[in-house]
Amino acid sequence: MRVANAPCSWGVLEFEDTERSAPSSQVLDEIASTGYEGTELGDWGFMPTDPPQLIAELTRRRLTMLGAFVPVRLADESTHTAGAETAIRTARLLAAAGGTAPFIVLADDSGADATRMARTGRLIRADSLSPEQWTVFARGCEAIARSVRDETGLRTVFHPHCAGFVEAPWEVDELMARTDPTLLGLCFDTGHLSFGGADPLEIFRRHSSRVWHVHFKDFSPNVYARTRAESWDYAGAIKHGIFCELGKGSVDFPAVLRALRESGYRDWIVVEQDVLPGMGSPAESARRNREFLRGLGV
Repeated sequence: MRVANAPCSWGVLEFEDTERSAPSSQVLDEIASTGYEGTELGDWGFMPTDPPQLIAELTRRRLTMLGAFVPVRLADESTHTAGAETAIRTARLLAAAGGTAPFIVLADDSGADATRMARTGRLIRADSLSPEQWTVFARGCEAIARSVRDETGLRTVFHPHCAGFVEAPWEVDELMARTDPTLLGLCFDTGHLSFGGADPLEIFRRHSSRVWHVHFKDFSPNVYARTRAESWDYAGAIKHGIFCELGKGSVDFPAVLRALRESGYRDWIVVEQDVLPGMGSPAESARRNREFLRGLGV
């Protein structure tokens, strides 16, 4: 398994102003200099969208392009066409830079629903979609994944994500049950699954055949306790460090690595430590995260 990092570890997040984050040249330099071999794209426009320019930036640093996060309000059928267009545009750039290896990392548009944003990490089943909404949601996922495959040859994974409509473990199970396993894979993100109330290992055991892409993210139980006590929303939890450095939270990474190896997974691990722009010291955290994984033999 090879190890990558992603722009979200430098504060490039879908609900924040990318202009306030570090520039892409700095982020790419620091990803490479702290020991990683690949990256994801980040928000559209953060890195060059001209294929030759993007290829040059990656080649200069010997980095592989692995995927891009595409949020869509999937419970709203009126967004599906535009969502597919965005995913195809993104996939064409990924394909130009990385061939057929990168993934579209599809997710619900986190933060678009105020209730889900406010209640992240403490959902009850009544907060979930209705059967009719699930039908629309799953149909949208499949339509976008099919369009991406047919237009570019790239595959799509779905990313369970806090503050979106697939966060809790029963929601992950529901989406997997409602979608074609040959068309839509699962992005196995240890941090978001933990924040959403799941045991990542249990999710992996139930859906290992769908795990095509992996994000290693740790989760702080101490910050989570404060999130519940003080009713922080998703952005508030990020601001206070809910996703901590690897090895400092509750995720059992040695056990996760064993499960990945036993399942035959031999692809990329993308380290992510979501922060807001200006938080912490991303390069130093990235270096420590890489050293942690080296200590586990990766």
